[in-house]
Formats: sequence, C-alpha cells, structure tokens
Amino acid sequence: MRAPIRLPELSPEAIHELDELYRTTRDIRWRTRAQMILLAAEQHWVASEIAKIVRSDPDTVVSWLKRYLAEGINGLADAPRSGCPSKVTPEYREQLVQAVRQRPRSLDQPYSLWTLQRLADFMAERTGIRIEAETVRVYLKAAGIVLSRPQHKITSPDPEYEVKKRRLKTSETT
Repeated sequence: MRAPIRLPELSPEAIHELDELYRTTRDIRWRTRAQMILLAAEQHWVASEIAKIVRSDPDTVVSWLKRYLAEGINGLADAPRSGCPSKVTPEYREQLVQAVRQRPRSLDQPYSLWTLQRLADFMAERTGIRIEAETVRVYLKAAGIVLSRPQHKITSPDPEYEVKKRRLKTSETT
C-alpha cells in the first residue's frame, strides 16, 4: 500500500489565493481542485478522505495534489486537449455580424428576413466555411445579437392608410 501524500505547510498567501479561486471561479472543475488542495492543506486530510467529500476517485485526488505541488495554482488548469481546431476565424465572426446587421435583400438574397439556417448558408457561400445553424446562433449570442421571430406588420403605400386604420380600429371598439 502506498503512503498517503501530504502537502507541506502552505503560506497564508497560497491559502488566500486558493480560497479566492474556490470562492470566485465559475468553472466547477477549478473549484473542486481548489477544494481538494484546501482540504489537504488546512485539514491535513489524505486523498481517500478528500475523495469522499468531492465525490471523486482517490487516485484523481492524488494526481491533483501532485500537480499542485509541481506547478502551483496554475497546475489546477485543464491541460490542452487534442481535437480539431475551430473552423471559425475572427474574420468569419466579423463578417457574420456585418451580414446579420444588413437586410438580406441588400446583399442580393431572395428573402427579406434572416434565419439561422439562411445565415449559415449565406456565410458558407461567402467564406467557404460551413458551420451548423446552431453554431451561428452561439456566435451571434456572443456578439450580443439574438434573432427573434419576425413581427409581421401590414402596411400600404396609400398615404391615408394610417388614418383609415385608426378610424377602423375606433369603429371596432365602439
């Protein structure tokens, strides 16, 4: 059986930094890792006791304790993950925002309103980058733009249309 890993006495600054991370981060993984280190440093608990509290495996706790000892608080961050790099470039995002702020007909499109799918198709034609409509929604939301359902209004070229419309509404209510 392995000897339990114990953290050396941490400085008040290190405890404060861990406590601050634990209280302010929104990333649950960072919070759990900071909690592991705090329990080991302040309570002098071993990995098996900490694992019960954070609902994790003791080996996982040991690996985070070792990583903290080796790298400090920055060691609690996730390691870079493999995978395909994002197709979407900052230029694409900029063009997307510019496109959605213009009327489709002004961009020679055969429709009057944008939908997520229409934007995805338009951007694929323009940039050669094909992404899903849901991904378009995510990038628009990050830019503070939300596409909503169109509000249909009935209008007329008749200069007296508004007057007639008001007159019709008042006659309906009486």
